[in-house]
Amino acid sequence: MDILALLSDPAAWAALLTLIALELVLGIDNLVFIAILSNKLPPAQQPLARRIGLGLALGLRILLLLLIGWIVSLQQPLFDLGLSGAPGPHGEPGFETAFSGRDLILLAGGLFLLWKATKEIHHAIDKEGESGELLDHDKGVGEIAFSAAIAQIIALDLVFSVDSILTAVGMTDQVPIMIAAVVITVCLMMIAADPLARFIEANPTLVMLALAFLVMIGVVLIADAFGLHIPKGYIYAAMAFSALVESLNIVARNRRARRKKEQAA
Repeated sequence: MDILALLSDPAAWAALLTLIALELVLGIDNLVFIAILSNKLPPAQQPLARRIGLGLALGLRILLLLLIGWIVSLQQPLFDLGLSGAPGPHGEPGFETAFSGRDLILLAGGLFLLWKATKEIHHAIDKEGESGELLDHDKGVGEIAFSAAIAQIIALDLVFSVDSILTAVGMTDQVPIMIAAVVITVCLMMIAADPLARFIEANPTLVMLALAFLVMIGVVLIADAFGLHIPKGYIYAAMAFSALVESLNIVARNRRARRKKEQAA
């Protein structure tokens, strides 16, 4: 089907809008990770790191779409450890140990997210070492080097890109529609990246909430690698509810601070 035929096909437009919405939801994890990681850099480098991170995400996804046949082949099992679990008491599937290329990518990405988020939570809770001195990331400079930040962003971009592309393949078989959805989604994410990063940095409690989200996403990726498919609707509903509660807390704190300021004046 050529481009003109796609532009005149209502089903193609419906598929594009659906994919954009889906990609935005799936891209939240990636955007939060980039925001937290870039905030560890010196202020002058933060916007550049976010632009490079999202630009690489766009490039990776387009490249993977052009290699769509290879991406689909990643779902074929590579080896089986023979330790798959039995179905549950209500007929739910047990875990699987027949690993495909996709499973290995998700497993590595999930373990990396767990390690990274747990490490950041530890730093946020214990800002001082055993000697009582501030840890490196609290000494007024970025905790990590720019190149290290970009390397970690690339690693997670690959994980989220593979998952995103495989989801898109299940929605439509038209590569131009998938590429258009990816380009539009990443452009919207670029617009939202700086405000989101500033909002997270201005509200420290949101950092802990975002890190908790990343821990949860890491667990979901690992479970998915073992064949335990947790409906993502439950995950995003929990994230949305938690974000709403924390937003109400932020509003309440700001109002209390404003009242104290007015009383002091």
